[in-house]
Amino acid sequence: MIQHHKYWKQTGKTFTLVAVCFFLKISSSLLAQGVVTLPRSTPASQGVSAAGISHFLDAVKASGIEFHSLMMVRHGKVIAEGWWNPYRADLVHTMYSTSKSFTSTAVGFAITEGLLKTDDKVAAFFPQDVPDTLSAFQQQMTVKDLLTMSVGQRPDPTFTVIDKRNWVKEFFALPVLDTPGTKFLYNSLATYMLSAIVQRVTGQRVIDYLQPRLFAPLGIQGITWERSPEGINTGGWGLSLKTEDMAKFGQLYLQQGIWQGRQIIPAAWVKEATGFKIGPAGPNVPPAAEAKDWEQGYCYQFWRCRNNAFRADGAFGQFIVVMPDQNAVIAITCETADMQAELELVWKYLLPAMKNDTLPENITETHKLKQQLAALALLPAGKNVPHTIARQINGKTFNIAANDAHIQQVSFSFRNNRCQFTLKDDSARYQFDCGLLQWVEGTTQMPGTPPKLTDIAKGNTVGLPPAKVAASYVWKDSTTLEIVCRYIESPHKETITCHFNKQTVTLDFHGSLTAMVPSAGKRPTLNGVLENTRIGILTP
Repeated sequence: MIQHHKYWKQTGKTFTLVAVCFFLKISSSLLAQGVVTLPRSTPASQGVSAAGISHFLDAVKASGIEFHSLMMVRHGKVIAEGWWNPYRADLVHTMYSTSKSFTSTAVGFAITEGLLKTDDKVAAFFPQDVPDTLSAFQQQMTVKDLLTMSVGQRPDPTFTVIDKRNWVKEFFALPVLDTPGTKFLYNSLATYMLSAIVQRVTGQRVIDYLQPRLFAPLGIQGITWERSPEGINTGGWGLSLKTEDMAKFGQLYLQQGIWQGRQIIPAAWVKEATGFKIGPAGPNVPPAAEAKDWEQGYCYQFWRCRNNAFRADGAFGQFIVVMPDQNAVIAITCETADMQAELELVWKYLLPAMKNDTLPENITETHKLKQQLAALALLPAGKNVPHTIARQINGKTFNIAANDAHIQQVSFSFRNNRCQFTLKDDSARYQFDCGLLQWVEGTTQMPGTPPKLTDIAKGNTVGLPPAKVAASYVWKDSTTLEIVCRYIESPHKETITCHFNKQTVTLDFHGSLTAMVPSAGKRPTLNGVLENTRIGILTP
């Protein structure tokens, strides 16, 4: 049984009031500072080879892994940062399960304030949602079991629950097959329960609870977090924030919870939350040093890594890698199905680039790296083919046959190397602009944008702004128009292929998310006919 730190055992109104006042005092003094940025420096002055970072960028390009952003921090200073256009520094990015580490931090604050303990029984927080009879395992389940993904449910029940209205109640309706605390099995619903517990004991959603305690002191702004039908932040996913904010969060943990000389998170919690708790072989069997990163063990909603590092980890390659031995933090946003390959690039190129002492400045290497970082881009693909159809369909409407998405009409308007794509369903009209082989940025509220893993997320827009999209188009051949939409606050993109034939059009939608996770669902193929058939037959 793990030894609880003494601050966990202090409970009562006096401790709670003092703790709350402490956090509010910190946040009020820092809130006026607004956006807080990390200091900048050169790689060499922080003991990092600029050439090593350049080799990393070369390897990223050669790997075919689609990076969206990179920030490397050494000794508390940003030494390399870049965004692959059209992604930008000022845009938030979907975190997926990186959100879990922020939920864990909220739990740490609540424990520090005496509002809960890791050995509290989960069922005790929700007397109105538990069944009349709880199994022995359900009665045993603790907050710590939620934190360590060892609740004893199998398989992961998250996707069977999220289409229901009361996730907490559904959690308790699920059987617990293994003794809690004995077997690790990834379970995002367990993190949701942590979010629900924080809201229960604080009276605030996690995002609001963290505002004065974490986000304001670190100058993190513009964040969003999805909610369940119950109005609870999803906890295990759904957070969006900027790359530099990811790096600041990692730096805070690297500094044992200290930020600008103030103890934001208790050092004891940082140590407890990021240390090995459970692995594939159980809670007391540390992995081999050479084991892959996903076999290195789980902490309190953080993962252990090779090289004595730990990380916040989100689907499709959202990483905050904290490297205490190197005094470094690496933040990455990405879209890939091979996250281990992504980490391998870090270990192969960035890790050996870090030295113990400062390095002499190499102007040539530094200049090359700056140029590389400034030129990072995801370019629209293809070559525009001569055609005449754009002129024939310009401003015209196609009526769409009945379909599951309830799309009724589409239209295309072309002017000055731009295409305005308009789609109408039974409730609204949606449109965005595309550039000819160049990105044009806009927003859209078209259903299903940005693409998301879960049905509840797809339909859950409470508190969320319209999706930002960067779109381009190209004529692939004389009768085929291809539109690419990058949802630049998410990892994902979507390709709309429009095939024109006489007076008809067929639209096929291909999402990068669906290609990796078919269960995420695919939009239906749309078939349309020109609204005014007097136009005549379309000719290439």
